[in-house]
Amino acid sequence: MVEEQILKRGVFSSKVAKAFLNVARHRFVPADLNKMAYDDSPLPIGLDQTISQPYIVAFMTEVLKIKKNHRVLEIGTGSGYQTAILNQLSNFIYSVEIREEFSRKAQAIFAEMAIKGVHFKVGDGSFGWKEESPFDRIIVTAAPKKIPDALLAQLAPSGKMIIPLGGNFQNLFLIEKNSKGEVTQKLLLPVVFVPMLQGQIQKR
Repeated sequence: MVEEQILKRGVFSSKVAKAFLNVARHRFVPADLNKMAYDDSPLPIGLDQTISQPYIVAFMTEVLKIKKNHRVLEIGTGSGYQTAILNQLSNFIYSVEIREEFSRKAQAIFAEMAIKGVHFKVGDGSFGWKEESPFDRIIVTAAPKKIPDALLAQLAPSGKMIIPLGGNFQNLFLIEKNSKGEVTQKLLLPVVFVPMLQGQIQKR
């Protein structure tokens, strides 16, 4: 998967490629879909949610230029696959998931794989994780209509956030905050993500 779907596109660092080699995607997909675990496509993981296409996971990860000392906030734990990739690059990962079942499953997989250094929270991702802010990097894996104010507030000066925005038609944006706190955004490419769920925590 790494060679065919990531390296041949020629836009990813060796650090990101190594992260993909170290994380087995089949551990994060339903057992009946294991044969498709390394296809370059999103796959259903239940409750109308998906595990993202590997190329998009790699692209979003690469754009953020994550360093080991960066505090990284992930909005949408989902299957936990993107979380595990981030964990290869930073020692400080904070992941928020509104569906309790997904957070619980991801934590169980991490325990089985002896993955450490990730902090999980069940909650509305549009509010971020104020108690642990600010964050050097923020990655959002579900699409709101607009950038949540809380996420902008929790992005540190000189920080970067990557986020899909829109309804039926979505675009991926890179949001950057300079040292003075001024924010700019850059359109990267059209994407399709599940909508961001907001409001009450989903207990199953």
